[in-house]
Amino acid sequence: MRALYVGLLLASLTGWAVVELRKGAGRMAKMVLAWGMIFLGLVALYGLWGDIRRGIRPSQEVTAGSVILPRGDDGHYYATLEIGGVPVLFMADTGASEVVLNAKDAARLGITGDGLAFTGQAMTANGMVQTARVTLRDVKFGPFSDAAIPAAVTTGAMDISLLGMSYLGQFSISIAGDRMELKR
Repeated sequence: MRALYVGLLLASLTGWAVVELRKGAGRMAKMVLAWGMIFLGLVALYGLWGDIRRGIRPSQEVTAGSVILPRGDDGHYYATLEIGGVPVLFMADTGASEVVLNAKDAARLGITGDGLAFTGQAMTANGMVQTARVTLRDVKFGPFSDAAIPAAVTTGAMDISLLGMSYLGQFSISIAGDRMELKR
């Protein structure tokens, strides 16, 4: 199927070149150069997309004794913690009582539903959900390290994991302007 698509693309480009060549070689050269520049621009955009995307959601700043979280465009603060060597993005949620992992992040950390006992319940904005207690090992957040922190895995639909007060409460939190600073 790919060969058919490539063949159709080449046939259309060849047809275009023949039509343009009839109008004059100089005009065709200008068109080829213009399309070549457009193609190079698209390749450059594709290659730089990772850098551009990082600029859309500002990242946290780490200093010797604190972590500074910039406010996202949606008004929330986001923190990346490294858990057992795996980076996990959390939304800092002072309204959540504990750290809550969504199913996707739990799976990335090797925490699967097979070994979890969903015996707890939590009230969320989307209603009641089932939770399973877990312990997250080897947690790093900027200059801070914890051997273990308690958390819950939820069955509820969540786009992002929540960094609740069971963890945030270990920090002195100050918010000024569009920055949240966490210190120990």
